[in-house]
Amino acid sequence: MPYDFDLFVIGGGSGGVRAARTAAATGAKVALAEESRMGGTCVIRGCVPKKLMVFASEFREQSELAREYGWDAKLGAFDWAGFRTRLHGELDRLEGVYRRLLNGSNVKIFDSRAKLADSHTIRLSDGTTATAETILIATGGRPMRPDMPNAHLGVVSDDIFNLDSLPKSILIVGGGYIACEFACILNGLGVEVTQYYRGAQILRGFDEEARGLVAEMMRERGIDLHLGTNIVEMTAEATRLSEGGMTMPVEELGIDREDKQAGAPGETVWVKATNGTERVFDYVFFATGRAPNSHGLGLEDLGVGINRRGAIEVDAYSRTSVENIYAIGDVTDRIQLTPVAIREGMAFTETVYKNNPTAVDHALVPSAVFTQPELGTVGMTEEQAREQEPIEVYCTSFRPMKTAFAERPDRVLMKLIVSKATRKVLGCHIVAPDAGELIQMVGIAVKAGLTKEDFDRTVAVHPTMSEELVTMHSPVRTA
Repeated sequence: MPYDFDLFVIGGGSGGVRAARTAAATGAKVALAEESRMGGTCVIRGCVPKKLMVFASEFREQSELAREYGWDAKLGAFDWAGFRTRLHGELDRLEGVYRRLLNGSNVKIFDSRAKLADSHTIRLSDGTTATAETILIATGGRPMRPDMPNAHLGVVSDDIFNLDSLPKSILIVGGGYIACEFACILNGLGVEVTQYYRGAQILRGFDEEARGLVAEMMRERGIDLHLGTNIVEMTAEATRLSEGGMTMPVEELGIDREDKQAGAPGETVWVKATNGTERVFDYVFFATGRAPNSHGLGLEDLGVGINRRGAIEVDAYSRTSVENIYAIGDVTDRIQLTPVAIREGMAFTETVYKNNPTAVDHALVPSAVFTQPELGTVGMTEEQAREQEPIEVYCTSFRPMKTAFAERPDRVLMKLIVSKATRKVLGCHIVAPDAGELIQMVGIAVKAGLTKEDFDRTVAVHPTMSEELVTMHSPVRTA
C-alpha cells in the first residue's frame, strides 16, 4: 500500500527535528507536525530561555564582587521588560533556524496537533489526513500542577518566561532541579524567594554531599528554603479577605496591589504550610514534576504500551509495542535531557533507515543543575556506589580563590567515587561556578573508564578550582 510519507514525526522539539532531518537525508519522504512552536521545550520553554535567565541573574553578584576587586561598579535596577523582549526575540530567531533546517531538509511541516486514527493514519487538527509507513512520537513533556484545591492559582515553568513584570515575592514549591534553578534565578533578579520542599533535602537522586552544599549556598544567598514543608491550603487573597478569613489589610502584609500584574494567577495568593505558617505571596510557582505528553494522541486505542506515569514504553531501539510506531525523548521518560533525545533521534534513523540497529547508551550521561553555584555530575553517587561494591571516596571542599579574596563565604566541592577493585572512577560530582562546563570534560574521562591513577598522572593546571580533581591522593573515607 502506498503511503503519503515514509516517516511522520509528531513533535517539533530537538529529538523530533533531528530524527526528521537525518531520516530525510537518507532519501525518506518525511513530514513533521508541531501544535505549538518549533523547537519544543528546550528551545522555547526550557534550557535556552532558562540559561539566558541564569546569565542575567548572575550580574548583580558579579557587580558586588567587582567592588571588592577595586572597580567602582554601580548596578542599576534590572529591566525585566527589556530583557524579556530581547529573550523572546532570541527564541523567535531560534525557532526560525529550526524551520529553515527542516525546510532545507525537504521535511514537510504541519503546524497542527496530530492524532493517530490508526497505526498508519495521522489526523491533523486542521482537518488534514496523512498516511505514513512509520510514525515517530516525539511530543516531549509538560509541567504538572499538584492535585489540590486552587492549584490553578499557581504558575509553572512555562509561565515564567512570559510574565509582564517580576513579582516582589514568590513561593516555589518543589525541590528538583527546576525548582532550585529558578529559586536561584529569581533570587538573583531581586525577587524575594521562599522555597518549600516536602523532602528532607533538595535535589533527590543527586549525591548527598553535593546537594547538601547546594542547599547551604542557596540559603547563604538569601533564599528562604524550608525542607520537610509543603502546602496545606492556598487561596486567592482577595477571596479570603472578602469571606472574612482575615481582617488585616493586604497592604500591611507587604503587598501593593498596584504592583501586581494582570494575568495568571491574577491575585496574590494566601498559603498555609505544613509547618503552620501562613503567608501571602505575589506568586506561587509549582515545580512539582513533569509528565510525558502521551495522552490524546490515540495511542491507547492502538495498543501502544503506556505506563502509569504516562510514559510510552519502548525497547532499546525506541520501538513501541506497535511495530511501525516509535517514540523518543521525554515522552518515553528515560533520561529527560535534550542531548539524550537528539541521540535517540539519530539512533532511530540508523536503525530504521540505515539498516544499522543502534541502541542509545544511557549509561554515564553527564548533567548539570544550573543553580548558583552549579552542580555537575556524572556516574554514580556515593550512596549508589557503596551499595554496589567497595569504594574509596576522594573529596575536598574549600573556599575558591575568586570569592575568598573578597571574604565571601562561598564554598565549592570536588568529589570522585572510585572502585576499590578496578580503580575506575565510578562517579564525579562538582559544586562550583561553571560546574556544567567542568563536568563535560570529566564526563569524557569517566565514560572512557579511566582509573584514579589516570587522574593522578595528569598534571594540574594551577591555580584553578578543578586542579583538585587530579591532586586528591588520599581517600577521605572508604565504604
